[in-house]
Amino acid sequence: MYTHQPTMQDLFEQLGLDSSDESIEKFIEKHRGLNDSRHIEEAPFWNASQSEFLKRELIEDAEWAEVIDQLNVQLHQ
Repeated sequence: MYTHQPTMQDLFEQLGLDSSDESIEKFIEKHRGLNDSRHIEEAPFWNASQSEFLKRELIEDAEWAEVIDQLNVQLHQ
């Protein structure tokens, strides 16, 4: 369990993705433009465990929720 607010880098590590600033920017650029009616955890580019993690953390309004929301906003732009 984290004792600090997770960062975007922490989230990408948790999801098993490259967490360098450059890789995060490339990921967001590649997947930007999600349909407004699609929830972040339903995006087709996640694998099953990534999707389940995102869904669970948002439902529980866990410590990850804030950074997931930040990613969600960026992916829907």
